[in-house]
Amino acid sequence: MPRYLIERDIQGAGLMTPAELRSVSRTSCRVLDDLGPQIQWEHSYVTDDRIYCVYRAPNEDIVLEHARRGGFPVDRISVVAQVIDPLTAE
Repeated sequence: MPRYLIERDIQGAGLMTPAELRSVSRTSCRVLDDLGPQIQWEHSYVTDDRIYCVYRAPNEDIVLEHARRGGFPVDRISVVAQVIDPLTAE
C-alpha cells in the first residue's frame, strides 16, 4: 500500500499543548475508525507552523476524505517513493 506524506500548514503548531495534540489525535483516530482499515496513520512530526503526517492508504482520495471529515488542512500530499536511513549506506 502506498505511503503518503501530508503537509498541514497550522500556525503555531509547535506551541500546541499536549491536551491540544491529544484532541487532534483523537479526532484523527475517530475518523480513521469510520473509514476502516484501508487507511492507516503511522505518525506525525510537529514543527513550528506545520504538521507532517505519514499515512498508508490505497489512494490520495481517501487521504483527502480523512482530512475533510476531521477538519484538517491539507497543503500538499506527496507519495513517498523511498525511505532511507543510516542502514541504506551499508
